[in-house]
Amino acid sequence: MRTGNEPTTARSPLRMRFWLSLWGLIWAAFGTTIFALIGRPGWAAACGVLFLVVLCDMAMVVRHLRQGPHWQPGRDIPPYEPDHGGPRR
Repeated sequence: MRTGNEPTTARSPLRMRFWLSLWGLIWAAFGTTIFALIGRPGWAAACGVLFLVVLCDMAMVVRHLRQGPHWQPGRDIPPYEPDHGGPRR
């Protein structure tokens, strides 16, 4: 369902991001290990940095998943209107 304000109310497929992050985490750890064992410290460091970036992204995804339906609503919850900074009640 398109409402015309998707960039503001877009929902991220967090479960898919979690599994892709896990896949990236495994490959980054594998790359770090292999490059360290074959004596390529530059590539091992690059994979290590990638490992840390993926780990931080994964932590954020898990945090958002645990925050509940605001970040991961089900199919039965319609898109919510964004807060335009109006007066609070």
